[in-house]
Amino acid sequence: MQKATDYFNELNRDYLKVHKTKEDLFWSTYMGTSDDQQGFAEAESAYKEFVSNATRIGEIKELLTLVEAAVQTQEKQDLLQGLRGWLAFFECNSIESPEGKKLLKELIAMESEMFTLRKNLSLSYTNEKGEVVEASTLVLRSNLKAHANEAVRQSSHEGFLALESWVVNHGFIELVQLRNRFARTLGYKNFFDYKVRSLESMSPEKLFEILDDFEEKTREANLRSLKELAAKKGDQALAAHNLNYYVGGDVEQQLDPYMPFSKSLERWTQSFKALGVDYKEAKLTLDLLDRKGKYENGFMHGPVPCFYNQGQWQPATINFTSNANPNQIGSGYDALNTLFHEGGHAAHYSNVTLNAPCFSQEFLPSSMALAETQSMFCDSLLGDADWLKTYAKDSNGMAIPDELLKAMIDAKQPFSAYQERSILVVPYFEWALYSMEEETMTSESVIALAREMEKRILGIDCSPRPLLAIPHLLSHEPACAYHGYLLAHMAVYQTRAWFKKEHGYLTDNPVIGPLLAEHYWNPGNKVSHDDTLVSLTGEGFSAAYLAQTCNRTVDEAWKEAKELMAMAEQRPTQSLMDCSLNAQIRVVQGDELIADNLTSDEAMLEKFEAWVEEHYNQ
Repeated sequence: MQKATDYFNELNRDYLKVHKTKEDLFWSTYMGTSDDQQGFAEAESAYKEFVSNATRIGEIKELLTLVEAAVQTQEKQDLLQGLRGWLAFFECNSIESPEGKKLLKELIAMESEMFTLRKNLSLSYTNEKGEVVEASTLVLRSNLKAHANEAVRQSSHEGFLALESWVVNHGFIELVQLRNRFARTLGYKNFFDYKVRSLESMSPEKLFEILDDFEEKTREANLRSLKELAAKKGDQALAAHNLNYYVGGDVEQQLDPYMPFSKSLERWTQSFKALGVDYKEAKLTLDLLDRKGKYENGFMHGPVPCFYNQGQWQPATINFTSNANPNQIGSGYDALNTLFHEGGHAAHYSNVTLNAPCFSQEFLPSSMALAETQSMFCDSLLGDADWLKTYAKDSNGMAIPDELLKAMIDAKQPFSAYQERSILVVPYFEWALYSMEEETMTSESVIALAREMEKRILGIDCSPRPLLAIPHLLSHEPACAYHGYLLAHMAVYQTRAWFKKEHGYLTDNPVIGPLLAEHYWNPGNKVSHDDTLVSLTGEGFSAAYLAQTCNRTVDEAWKEAKELMAMAEQRPTQSLMDCSLNAQIRVVQGDELIADNLTSDEAMLEKFEAWVEEHYNQ
């Protein structure tokens, strides 16, 4: 058994080394603090070579046979658990064929080259003075949501269309074709088939049974909301550059004073403390502000996965990011959404309490749907009336008024189905795209397919954020995985319903963190998404709760909101004096340290708020 123990410990050490090297370079290149694309591509290749090593499978199986024959002890059980975890890891990542390994290296190189080109691409819009302004996609999206000038919104959407055109003419089609060839060497129909089976252990056909059912259940609500908006605001409200604004632009502007960016860090830490979230000594680095050269989408990655290393706790090291521009309307709410979402991921990946890092990393065999359930559960709280009433306050400490909460529900509840279908459209598009014959793939046919799917699923001629402007489609890991967000949202509303039924409320409920840790976080990827839901709720995966939420009337949503606020008023105020996130937190702007909590959380929050005020609010 000593041979197996030594092999297991060495495997843990070797993985940590290759994983951390890759992740450190990933962070520096994506944050724009390094231009070492070559170094990152080499580290990514080294990581892929390590995880795809098929010889490990036979070695681990041989050791498992030896260990299984040993005398029953706790040490034996722990070793079996760890080796079985690594076996599952290598079985879903291994590539035996030389051709498959060759194509994977080509994929990594091609994606790296495309990433560099995209990083250097400048987008823009025309402001109300007629000036062309360079802007990130985050700024363009913010304009579409909240800018009162229609010409600005239209030019912002044109910026997205320009990006979409750039994507299909700068290697994306060749990338899709190479991905398909890679997947077929592994025995799959195409890359989408490969990703769905690998990530969620289901066939595309099974996935689309779920998605088709949800599409049918929410179709009428979506079309009704569009028809009512057009009747109220005119047909121009359904134009791609107008839709997001007419759905909630006025509300976004009214909400802004109650959600200042400078308070986002404070409200995240307070809310998570009140939920009983414990990061188990993790080291968290947060890069929250937009800047040129930085990747234009929020994410969380963990350079050091947490696990019990030969009985000693190894805390996680985790990085997460957003792209806030504090001078823009909606930046505070967007920043909070990222803090809750990526902070939810970080809580998950700080709390996996098994004995190998293979259980606590965010890639295969980790289910994307399981991972996104944690983050999306946390960010779902931000739409709850009792959370907003508790935390959304203006500079004078005045809470958000009921009239504004009602206006938010009036604006957004009718479009709940549309919002979920904005996720739903992506897997329909990607499945159709990866099923196309190579000779029919042209820039024109791929863009036409995107418009066709947007019309079919969203009910409009073009999406406010066109499909090919979604960054997930360009990278190996998130490509053909977007459906995980919708599966997760289904599980989120199932989880929310259980907490409400069993514990009455969600906002600041201190039982939530410990129960999520026990049932959803601690087991890591040792268990399936369905297993976690059964463990907590006693019920297997169900899409019904999300469909019900989408199909609620405005009156039903407002009635629940009033009930939540009334319950919150009756609860005694929870003291956070002795609460701790149990994490070392650093907030940075690239290489610059803005604030940390080495002295105290309060000192960190004061420094962060002062820094934002100094740099943005003068």
